[in-house]
Amino acid sequence: MKPLFLIPIFIFSLISCQAQIPDKEGQIAAAVQAAPPEKQDGATVYGYDENGKKVLLRQGTNEQICLADDPNKEGFSVACYHKDLQPFMKRGDELRAEGKRPDAIFEIREEEAKSGKLKMPVNPTTLHVLSGPEGRYNPETGKVEKASLRYVVYIPFATAESTGLPIRPLVPGGAWIMNPGTHRAHIMITPPND
Repeated sequence: MKPLFLIPIFIFSLISCQAQIPDKEGQIAAAVQAAPPEKQDGATVYGYDENGKKVLLRQGTNEQICLADDPNKEGFSVACYHKDLQPFMKRGDELRAEGKRPDAIFEIREEEAKSGKLKMPVNPTTLHVLSGPEGRYNPETGKVEKASLRYVVYIPFATAESTGLPIRPLVPGGAWIMNPGTHRAHIMITPPND
């Protein structure tokens, strides 16, 4: 008799999990807000299906690729990046799907980028991230709330010496270079919150 009592709980759990994943339109509307306004309408958007699997939600017409908020992670984070970063991002997805840890992903991509197997951007390439621990998309206003933007400009193998940037922010929101000298070298710009 006890197992019968568990069936409604199980069904409720499944419904609750599905309710955490916004509909396609909501995911697209939230994700593109990380992109510059003039790029939002034409951006390609990846999000999540009812099973939490990453899927293409909309094929775009410009160079921006946006990612919806991952329902399996705490907080809120959407991002948009230039299409030249797609091989780097896709390879990271593949390695995470294989169960690789972040340090192993870094090492594998570093080796593959140095060998030429992993194509990295030739020019500086920007990732825009709109995130916040309490951030959320408000379907009534069509806006993301309680989230702020930061910018990550990838310049593979750049160094503090080649860019003139410090290796840590010197002032709030100041630009600095992270992972210098590696395939993942990038300029971090995190404007202070109001």
